[in-house]
Amino acid sequence: MKDTPETQAPWPPAPWTAGAAFLDGRYMPVGEARIPVTDWGYRRSDVTYDVVGVWEGAFFRLDDHIARFRRSMEALHLRPPETDDEIRAILHRVVALSGLRHAYVAMDCLRGAPPPGALRHPALGRAYLSCYAVPWVSVASEEMLARGMHLMIPQVRRIPPESFDPRVKNFHWGDLTAGMFEAQAAGADFAILLDGQGNVTEGAGFNVFCITDGVVATPARGALEGVTRASVMELCAEAGLACEVRDIPAEEFRAADEIFACTTAGGIMPASRIDGRILRNDRPGPISERLRARFWEKRAEGWHATPVNYALAEEPAG
Repeated sequence: MKDTPETQAPWPPAPWTAGAAFLDGRYMPVGEARIPVTDWGYRRSDVTYDVVGVWEGAFFRLDDHIARFRRSMEALHLRPPETDDEIRAILHRVVALSGLRHAYVAMDCLRGAPPPGALRHPALGRAYLSCYAVPWVSVASEEMLARGMHLMIPQVRRIPPESFDPRVKNFHWGDLTAGMFEAQAAGADFAILLDGQGNVTEGAGFNVFCITDGVVATPARGALEGVTRASVMELCAEAGLACEVRDIPAEEFRAADEIFACTTAGGIMPASRIDGRILRNDRPGPISERLRARFWEKRAEGWHATPVNYALAEEPAG
């Protein structure tokens, strides 16, 4: 993808180089963004969010991320004044203000506290947006990507869908955080949580797939319906690989030929160990690596790309 005058990033002045934010109607350097400690977005995790990546000056699947963000807001009765088109413009502008060519771009919708003297009911707390762009963030390190991630299945179980729909992105990470500490204690990189029936769900911020006898599978329930997950399914169809969405028992997952994870913050991330079992000579498997390479090849070709409008940085901020 070639740069045009509209997509060339100007060098931003300090302090915008660390990132740019939009908070409750105002633009500012990301380090200046603050939310009130009394707001329910902070006090009760009454917030939803989404994250879109920018690579080589272009968003990946921007419209899909905004659509999922809107579905999550509607599910939580969060209705900020901004339209989808206005949210899209805000995301373009925070990237433009930062000047970043590779960025992690977040969109949050938080609920404020009800006014003083009002009934303490969430319907009375107004919804507002917090969006920001910071330098690219990857879930897995370069070392992990090269050798394959080391995974484990912890004792903690995923919050059941009957309690909270995991398709709504949220900050209810108590179970995922507990799993991360279990993984650390076990000498693993990441934990993959099971549901109450012993089926695989997801990890902290990423979906998972396993491959057995050339057939790719991903959990049907208990996990976010990831945008990168949908991209993997498209890649499987392109490659002629069978891809099943179904329950995956823990023992099947542990015994798989290959395992990989996927997320906006890192793309496709192959594994090489699960609960101490070594997969594929302790290196990423061939199908996982083929999908990972094709993912980045297609990204470079402009697959699902929306070039950032860097000219928006020229408008006054604030």
